[in-house]
Amino acid sequence: QVQLVESGGGLVQPGGSLRLSCAASGFTFSSYAMSWYRQAPGKERELVALITTAGGSTNYADSVKGRFTISRENAKNTVYLQMNSLKPEDTAVYYCYAESRKRIYWGQGTQVTVSS
Repeated sequence: QVQLVESGGGLVQPGGSLRLSCAASGFTFSSYAMSWYRQAPGKERELVALITTAGGSTNYADSVKGRFTISRENAKNTVYLQMNSLKPEDTAVYYCYAESRKRIYWGQGTQVTVSS
């Protein structure tokens, strides 16, 4: 069975850091571009960051550029999102997403709350 399992979410103070992980199984991880999306209450789901299959290229939403870093370790079938200088507006459910030319997969999401 295909699985994308996020971890690392939680409560953090403004200015703090958090590292999210997404463990993949059931498909050929190295053939899929990986992304992180987020969705806050009452807002549309938005793309936060994307990394290509071998990790050679990345893209970020303007709102997180310079603060977030996406990376992957294909040998571990895992993609990461390092989040620094967190702001209250980063509060959302964060989702892991995999895509190839033929298939897409979504994780269940992990809650990130930035608050004093």
